[in-house]
Amino acid sequence: MKANVIRIGNSRGLRLPCQLLELYRLKEGDELELEERPEGIMLRPQKPLDSKLSWEDAYRQMAAEVAEQVEWSDWDSLSAEALHD
Repeated sequence: MKANVIRIGNSRGLRLPCQLLELYRLKEGDELELEERPEGIMLRPQKPLDSKLSWEDAYRQMAAEVAEQVEWSDWDSLSAEALHD
């Protein structure tokens, strides 16, 4: 994954891809901790990620799991002969 350094007035900023913003639940104004390492710069969210899902996110995850089970349940009932027809 790549990010671009962009001009912001006289400064420079880092544009983060949407996937990372969603994954780490970052919003405008959130602080990131920067750590210098021999292999490069490590960015870390200042606030710890809450391991608990919100009610809305938990429902979405459960619904997706049920939908996947229903989608594949038809395959379980097929016999090997039906696949060759």
